[in-house]
Amino acid sequence: MVTNPLRWTTRDLDALPDDGGWKRYEIIDGELFVTRAPHIRHQGVAGKLHVRLEIWSEQTGLGNAFQTPGVIFTPTDAVIPDVVWISRERLGNGVDEAGHLIVAPELMIEVLSPGELNEQRDKEVKLKLYSLHGVQEYWITNWQLKTLEIYRRDQAQLKLVGTLLESDSLSSPLLPGFSVAIAQIFQ
Repeated sequence: MVTNPLRWTTRDLDALPDDGGWKRYEIIDGELFVTRAPHIRHQGVAGKLHVRLEIWSEQTGLGNAFQTPGVIFTPTDAVIPDVVWISRERLGNGVDEAGHLIVAPELMIEVLSPGELNEQRDKEVKLKLYSLHGVQEYWITNWQLKTLEIYRRDQAQLKLVGTLLESDSLSSPLLPGFSVAIAQIFQ
């Protein structure tokens, strides 16, 4: 029995050497997750979602989209999602001096990287974390299968409400008037 397990914190991350952006360091419940820079197709999907959300945000004035922001929920829960959307209200008092979000964005988006551990982290570990901290909607995109899973908050939990295919269109009650063809995301 381990009585004093090692728990990583955001302070520990500050002490790690800068590797030039080749690795992504995240902490979930005190456990360190290190991933490599993602595949170019992964980045393409994230970029297209970010651009479409930001254009919609500029048109509506309701909030902002950010690509790969640091989100610090607690000293032992700090992640770098692929894309987020956050309302102006939450953004107004939700950024620390270093430019990290310290409140839950309404929408978190992860683009799956290949590998069972990556999938488990995004579909299980981050799903629980985002549920716990009040994220309203979570999209998990699979660029290899060309699918997008939508999870929405229901009774304090994010629950799967649908999986969109290439022939579908993406919209959300969280984002009035936002719509994009899934095929455009994977072009």
